[in-house]
Amino acid sequence: MSIWLFYPWADTADPEGMWDSGAMDPPEQEGRTFMQVLSEKYSPENFPYRRGPGMGKVVVPTLPQGSPMKDRLNLPSVLVLSGCGISHAGEEREIAAFCTHVVELDLSHNKLQDWHEISKIVSNIPNLDFLNLSSNPLSEVVLEPSSAEAFARVRRLVLNNTQVSWDTVLVLTREMPELEELFLCLNGYTGVSACTLPCHTLRLLHITDNNLQDWAEVRRIGSMFPGLETLVMANCNLSCIQDSEDTLGRLFPNLRSINLHNSGLSRWEDIEKLNHFPKLEDVRLQGIPLLQNYTNTERRSLMVAHLPSVSSLNGSVVTYGEREDSERFFIRYHVDYPEDQLPYRYHCLVTKYGKLEPLAEIDLRPRCHAEVEVHCEDMVEQVSIRLDQTVAELKKQLRTVVQLSASQMRLYYIDKDSVFGPEEMKYHTRALHSYSIQDGDQLLVVPKTSKGTTATVKP
Repeated sequence: MSIWLFYPWADTADPEGMWDSGAMDPPEQEGRTFMQVLSEKYSPENFPYRRGPGMGKVVVPTLPQGSPMKDRLNLPSVLVLSGCGISHAGEEREIAAFCTHVVELDLSHNKLQDWHEISKIVSNIPNLDFLNLSSNPLSEVVLEPSSAEAFARVRRLVLNNTQVSWDTVLVLTREMPELEELFLCLNGYTGVSACTLPCHTLRLLHITDNNLQDWAEVRRIGSMFPGLETLVMANCNLSCIQDSEDTLGRLFPNLRSINLHNSGLSRWEDIEKLNHFPKLEDVRLQGIPLLQNYTNTERRSLMVAHLPSVSSLNGSVVTYGEREDSERFFIRYHVDYPEDQLPYRYHCLVTKYGKLEPLAEIDLRPRCHAEVEVHCEDMVEQVSIRLDQTVAELKKQLRTVVQLSASQMRLYYIDKDSVFGPEEMKYHTRALHSYSIQDGDQLLVVPKTSKGTTATVKP
């Protein structure tokens, strides 16, 4: 292949002069090769070598004479070639020469639509551990087992938004004996076909944003991946959880974390069935129809009480104190339910705590108003006062009541339950709520005489 095709900046890019002004336009290329993009992005001019852990590695391969490749590239062990228009592998010998140390490869958002081309890239990167093929057009491509063998060493595979068929997934899992993490989001799955050869190594499966409504599909996933520890099925419209306690326990014997955000679960019986997964400790369940009519406090408390073995709910740790409070709340919440409508969990918790009476409702909000008796000489009048005002502001309010100016009155507070007698309210800036004034207390207004004295105040 000529140098100009791979490297437009090379001195010999137009050896025949066929693209001079007035000549015919060059043929349009459909995509680019992996090696072309790699050499451009990680050339010393575009990707300077930096020392330190995880930084670029200078690769000086031994290539056949006349190879169009640069003689060195600064390649890190993690290659990100996302959205570069890659559609083909390029020269395999050059991939093998430059990429022996690469462990992670991101090829998302490219134009790869041939598994054979992908396998040529992967087979020549012997230490590849992570591969991201998201958003490549792979919906109508058949994967032959011979091509899938190239993925044998990959442990983490991302196929989000590729529309790969489930048959392709089955081929891959059969040929990937070390596969531990698999991402299949946004692939439009409505069903899962059964497999004859389970993949025992898979620990994490992300299959969000598909349309797997029937529990039978989840059952097939469990049979296919018996070692699964984390299942993320958010936005999949799962309608219910079926099967008996024994069946559920055998279905996911190692499951520790499940994410069913925005599913279609609408019954508390479905939540209780999660308790049948013997190792489950982390549950994420937000945006489900069941919880729509509850307050935030009710949602979390009822969920915690329903899931006694779960130590993390929706990303927050469930402490011992929160669990006890939630279980007690659960009993009180159901105290008025008819006997035939009480959930099974209620009886379990009554055995633990006994039947609990509803908590007394105490309003701890500060009082805003008080109804008091205002006494001035022979006059007594009921007045409503604001407790957020000051003594000076109260005197202004009482001017029309006692027909005295603020400067002509002395004001006393009388607590109806106190034995200490009147307390003069002589600090004009003091707030009324600091006196703890209650309904029925008294305010005594004593007029000042012309000489500034007042009458004697009798307790």
